[in-house]
Amino acid sequence: MERREFIKNGAFTAAGLTILPTGSLFASSDSGKVRLGYIGVGARGMSHISEGALRDDVEIVAICDTQESSLKICRAFIAKKGRPAATEYTGGLDAYKKLLDRKDIDAVIIATPWQFHRDQAVDAMKAGKYVGCEVIAGLTVQDHWDIVNTSEKTGMPYMTLENVCYRRDVMAALNMVRQGLFGELVHLEGGYQHNLRNVLFNNGKDYYGGGVEFGPKAISEAQWRTQFNIDQDGDLYPTHGVGPLMQYANINRGNSFTSLVSFSSKARGLAAYVEEVSPGHPNAKINYKNGDVTTTLINCANGETVLLSHDTHLPRPYSIGFRVQGTKGLWMDVNKSVYIDHKSKKDDVWDPAKEWFDKYDHPLWKKYEAEAVGAGHGGMDWFVFNGFIQAVKQKKQTPIDVYDSVTMSVITPLSTKSLKEGNMPQKFPDFTRGKWKDRKNTFALDDSGF
Repeated sequence: MERREFIKNGAFTAAGLTILPTGSLFASSDSGKVRLGYIGVGARGMSHISEGALRDDVEIVAICDTQESSLKICRAFIAKKGRPAATEYTGGLDAYKKLLDRKDIDAVIIATPWQFHRDQAVDAMKAGKYVGCEVIAGLTVQDHWDIVNTSEKTGMPYMTLENVCYRRDVMAALNMVRQGLFGELVHLEGGYQHNLRNVLFNNGKDYYGGGVEFGPKAISEAQWRTQFNIDQDGDLYPTHGVGPLMQYANINRGNSFTSLVSFSSKARGLAAYVEEVSPGHPNAKINYKNGDVTTTLINCANGETVLLSHDTHLPRPYSIGFRVQGTKGLWMDVNKSVYIDHKSKKDDVWDPAKEWFDKYDHPLWKKYEAEAVGAGHGGMDWFVFNGFIQAVKQKKQTPIDVYDSVTMSVITPLSTKSLKEGNMPQKFPDFTRGKWKDRKNTFALDDSGF
């Protein structure tokens, strides 16, 4: 409960091809501890602070944010945990650069608004730091190439902190895929289907509902995230859905995305919400460019198709909407069901997914369930944070590497371009430069770093 209360309170603040670190740049001490700097300690950043504060092998060395409200809550939490005070950097958008100048920081966690990720990540890698970055990696296709090129040039790993890759049912399904239960994969689906109206709008006091403001009048993500929905039409948040699907289909490791095309519905949900909550409010008159439901279809080199949905502006229960379908059966996330040909209880009748996932629970969840209990998002935050920390400690590649990170993120600018060009297909960049053909998928195959 203490962790949940902390995260809740934090929400009231604003916002195969191996790369190995060069020894001259890597600052790890002999103590076996990872010395972290945090760039952005709003709601999501402080969630990562809470993970770090629970570990004996992590030192929270420095924190950076432009808003005192975020720093204040973070400062109090660190003190409550009995940890030494972290050095604070603030005062402007470039304050993080002073944090990066420190030689006693091994890695940084970046949890700032999307528009800052590219510059902060590139600067961090140039400073010799491992980078664990929240989604999205960059705003343009070139941003993503910049991250890849910098990681390759400096030898510093970059990891998108995509926690859904570690969700328990997602990893059980991965276990089933690898054991051939679904047969040869044919079609995959996922997305971000989540009512975010209370996140995109608030009144600066009640984060969880009732407000219709965004920008300077609002708090947390409503300060910046809403503006993307006004200015841009596209899949603004593809990684929750596509990150796990990439592991199932061995993307960048014997398979690759080749092209995509996107379609977008009309935009009515956000204006309707504002009008319902506050009739006559001027925010109901804004022309929100981002369609209420964006659908993206992706082709794979090995013949699979992937369907992604971005659906955050309408009333709906939360669901990522996973579908993993092959020649022997399928898993459907929405109805929490599995059907395996000739192995399910009855022909053409669904089995409860829990029965299969209990049987094929991933070994890492079996081993580390106790450590993950109470962690954010049902425990998967512990797994993604631990995967990053273990990689830094062992001076090895991160479990989600730079190629995976940019591949799942670049869907945003590609989908936007497809929509601008009248639903024209877009060629998918090959960030591995052809090396996907020989790389092997090692994600979550052992516990040396997940």
